[in-house]
Amino acid sequence: MKRFNITVNGKAYDVAVEEVDGGTAPVSAPAAAPVQAAAPAPKAAAPAGGTAVNAPMPGTILDVKANVGDTVAEGQVLMVLEALKMENDIVAPKAGKVASINVKKGDTVNSNDLLASIQ
Repeated sequence: MKRFNITVNGKAYDVAVEEVDGGTAPVSAPAAAPVQAAAPAPKAAAPAGGTAVNAPMPGTILDVKANVGDTVAEGQVLMVLEALKMENDIVAPKAGKVASINVKKGDTVNSNDLLASIQ
């Protein structure tokens, strides 16, 4: 009997599989029990008084066009996010100074991950 942890549609299961030589395994109801999934890491927050720039969708960072300390205008492109084979410009939500850049080129991000913050 071998045990495996399998994740289906985001839900983890602990499954036991019987190995049979030269034939088929007897058919029986699976004894799959949900397994407690690990809690996701807490997301970083924007510095006090800063405005967070979060990922609108999961994807990969193709390019970072701003640096910490840069002065940016509202609507200026901070980085490019590839999602669903499309390039999406991530823009500054307000004019100000870039307080932090929390990703680098090639990083994979999830929805609402903190990408940068503007002071």
